[in-house]
Amino acid sequence: MSKKGWKRVAIYILVTCMLTGMVSGCGDGEGFGTKVVLTTGFEKDEIFRIETSSCKLPELMVYLTTIQNRYESVYGQEIWETIADGVTLEENVKNIALAQIAQIKTMNLMAEKYEVELDEEERARAENAAKAYYGTLGEREIELMDVNEKTIRSLYTELARAEKMYQYTIKDINPEISDDEARTITVQHILIKTYALDGTGKKIEYTEDAKRDAYRRAIEALSLAREGEDFDGLIRKYSEDDKATYSFGKGEMEESFETAAFNLGTEEISDVVETEFGYHIIKCINTFDREETDANKIKIVEQRREEAFGQEYDAYVDTLTRNLNEELWDSVNFIHDEEVTTQNFFEVYAQYFGNSSAMAYN
Repeated sequence: MSKKGWKRVAIYILVTCMLTGMVSGCGDGEGFGTKVVLTTGFEKDEIFRIETSSCKLPELMVYLTTIQNRYESVYGQEIWETIADGVTLEENVKNIALAQIAQIKTMNLMAEKYEVELDEEERARAENAAKAYYGTLGEREIELMDVNEKTIRSLYTELARAEKMYQYTIKDINPEISDDEARTITVQHILIKTYALDGTGKKIEYTEDAKRDAYRRAIEALSLAREGEDFDGLIRKYSEDDKATYSFGKGEMEESFETAAFNLGTEEISDVVETEFGYHIIKCINTFDREETDANKIKIVEQRREEAFGQEYDAYVDTLTRNLNEELWDSVNFIHDEEVTTQNFFEVYAQYFGNSSAMAYN
């Protein structure tokens, strides 16, 4: 029901494709600014070039195979039969991998501009991480991805430098977040839906008569709540949401629901509130959660930093020439081989460099 909850993509990648200019929206292949496409002038295995930075096919295959195997480990190979808006999930994942590695390449160009370099200890960590990951690969994986330890070391070095560039960009961004801005509350609610789902999961809005009946049931539930009936019992009797309790901060729920909830005192019950999901009766359980509010302050600070970085990143990307080898790109496919199961590329990186980055590496 929360805005964030409905937007989450199951498993692994939470990538927003603001990345390359070659991929936008994780699927349509169009980018901001002018898209420059060349199919000549590339080296044999060169997927794309951004200014002086180049991506070779083996590098892309590490990212792509990692993502592919993470999906398959949860959903099985049949997941690739999924089609959304005429685009296969395989094509979407290809674009995610392309966008992700292009972002890292671009951030390394930014690092060059700002003279952000890895120190000797950080380079050693990248080298050790490469040895560790490469040591997990079988002969068949090395053969089909066409990788060597030098390629892995380069990828980890670029990841680390991109992370350092991100930290350099946000180092002076430390906004003061008030308790009110970060306040987290906890509510229970009863939901009477005003829609149904068809066989494909598509949302079908109720007719006006059905909506009136839903509203009548919501008023009935509200009257009983106001008369003092046990709210938990009313949830069990009336609610059509599989979740009864929500804790959230400002900006996380649909506006009408959030406004009503934040105006309640502890144990107070709202009027009937309409959202895109239906009619709600909200009961406030806790108007201020100290622990959750402090955690939300940290989250808001990170969001502000990400926004600041995104603005600088987008402005920088607009200055770059980006060239995609479409002929080679169109020929790229998943590796379907029972001996190719590698999926820990980002986990090994995290073991050596930690999880401090706000960027979605894993």
